[in-house]
Amino acid sequence: MVKDDPTLLFINSGMAPFKDYFLGNKPAPYKRIADTQKCLRVSGKHNDLEEVGYDTYHHTMFEMLGNWSFGDYFKKDAINWAWELLTEVYKLEKDRLYVTYFEGDAGDNTGPDTETQTLWRQYTTDDRILPGNKKDNFWEMGDTGPCGPCTEIHIDLRSDEERAAKPGRELVNADHPQVVEIWNNVFMEFQRLADKSLIKLPAQSVDTGMGFERLMMAVSGVKSNYDTDVFQPLIRFIAQEAGVEYHGTSPATVTDLPATENEKTDIAIRVLADHIRAIAFTIADGQLPSNVKAGYVIRRILRRAVRYAFSSLNQKQPFLYKLVPVLADQMSGIFPELKAQQAFVTRVIEEEEIAFLKTLESGLNIIEHWISTYYEPARKTALNNGQDPEGVRINIDGEKVFILSDRYGFPKDLTQLIIREDSNRAMLAENWEEQFNFFLEKQKAGSRNAQETEQSDWVTVRDADTPTYSWATTWTRLPPACCATAKSIRRAKLSTSWCSTRRPSTPRAAGRLAIPATWKATWKRCASSTQKRKTTCSSTLPWSCRRS
Repeated sequence: MVKDDPTLLFINSGMAPFKDYFLGNKPAPYKRIADTQKCLRVSGKHNDLEEVGYDTYHHTMFEMLGNWSFGDYFKKDAINWAWELLTEVYKLEKDRLYVTYFEGDAGDNTGPDTETQTLWRQYTTDDRILPGNKKDNFWEMGDTGPCGPCTEIHIDLRSDEERAAKPGRELVNADHPQVVEIWNNVFMEFQRLADKSLIKLPAQSVDTGMGFERLMMAVSGVKSNYDTDVFQPLIRFIAQEAGVEYHGTSPATVTDLPATENEKTDIAIRVLADHIRAIAFTIADGQLPSNVKAGYVIRRILRRAVRYAFSSLNQKQPFLYKLVPVLADQMSGIFPELKAQQAFVTRVIEEEEIAFLKTLESGLNIIEHWISTYYEPARKTALNNGQDPEGVRINIDGEKVFILSDRYGFPKDLTQLIIREDSNRAMLAENWEEQFNFFLEKQKAGSRNAQETEQSDWVTVRDADTPTYSWATTWTRLPPACCATAKSIRRAKLSTSWCSTRRPSTPRAAGRLAIPATWKATWKRCASSTQKRKTTCSSTLPWSCRRS
């Protein structure tokens, strides 16, 4: 978790805790440091969430191994030691390695890093030293802060036959699952200001980052991070508990949809194995799931994992919390804080799962209802018009995405994921995000207006006022309270409304329900107590009338 840094929600790189040392705001306690840092890339500029589960090397949480120089050694030693460690200590094959250097950027008025290019010529050949643009070879943690050009080391883990057919240099930084970056030397020379300009830092420093999970893949000689000892204990446990088999399959890229049941199962297992790490460690570090800021990000990740367990592994009861003891035992040697808080973390995750599972099935059923209602008629229309029915897709607009978010707690990216997996029948409307934001702002404005309305502003109602609605709700067994404010009555044209003090869970289709004959007496009894209890119905849910 980030402390005292308003520019970040989470530590997203190994250098984040050392930011003040690079800027010269604090003196570094040592000139050189080596460490491992838990990092999350799930929000903002650095966000790998969508790739997780589909590819073999992106993660929500990963360990960043770092070597740090604070005004001490610079490019020459950093490059020398990186090559020595990888080729002489870890014994990685030199003919599988490619390196990059910054080619410069006219917008920032920075030239090519020819010094780094020259230094690499001492260790490898020119055909393995590749120029990289600002996106790939200029590292910035955020919109402002310390930054600089970088040099990366990539490894080609493909078979000899594949390497002979196509050289690895053509696949560097091309999102190939077996040609991946394992080392990054960032030469901290600049500070990015709010106006996007660059100024020189007081000292030249080095931020050396190496992803532990990818290094394990390279050293172990396997094709996926998930095939290493980092993830296999979790994967075996998930498969055994869910009664499924892990096959190790994956789509070629994140944009490829799973074509087989095995791929769907494998993606779900990888998502759970990855997400539990981010969720558990973040909670152990003090951030609970919530509806705001960092807490909301963690809740999104947790609900994404629950949805995969529910839909792809057929887990209709809480499942994710069972993984915490496995992870805590596995990581206790290096991160003992999770083992120390194992019971607490387990309880928080289980409670979150219980809460979301109450509405998950309803939300999925609603999405299916939306799609199935219009899909077959649209196919028939296309066929009658002489068009190809296979090209028919049902548009899901931003209002529907908002309804799922507001009523059922579906983060919009979860709805995106569900629609993407059903892309043979449905797609999101082109301007869905604009529509979503419109209804979100409309709701916020309504909430502000409701807060300004006096609670004593009641209106006269008549016996003949009977509500008409399209959904009834199964309420939890809690003490009933009359909770219709004047504004709610005017909007819904109701005489009264019965509700519990909690949001309902499982909507079902219904017709017309009559108001109980005793409503007048209950209304009089509730009118004053409602003001005291400040109980209100959710304005986004349909109204219904029930006897208590």
